Amino acid sequence: MSRKALISLDVGEKRIGVAIADTSVRIAIPFDTILVDGSEIHRIAEIVTTEGAEQIVVGYPRNQNGEPTLQTAYVENFAKQLADIAEIVWRDESLTSVQAEQQLKDLGYPYSKADIDARAAAIILQDYLEENYG
Repeated sequence: MSRKALISLDVGEKRIGVAIADTSVRIAIPFDTILVDGSEIHRIAEIVTTEGAEQIVVGYPRNQNGEPTLQTAYVENFAKQLADIAEIVWRDESLTSVQAEQQLKDLGYPYSKADIDARAAAIILQDYLEENYG
């Protein structure tokens, strides 16, 4: 299997967590947090180009029953704007922010909501890597 660069997004209405990975290494790394201010599509396009990513793994929000929510519709509409930039791949994001915050607490360093978002994107991407690139 050839090497591929991937990016992952944890899309929120205020911030978007970004993670990157290389399929040959299979480790997702928190990369950045982008503020939602009107420039986010351009910034994501820059990251995709710089990293040479062919796919964007987008966290797909659902409620505890696995059903779509208002946030699901927001993320779906946001992702449509990225379809010309790279292939969109959906990945369930259930509880990734909770996991991300716990991981950061375990490290014992101060962290921000932006750190949680970037780490949540890395969890989404790591799950995708493990399932698809084992």
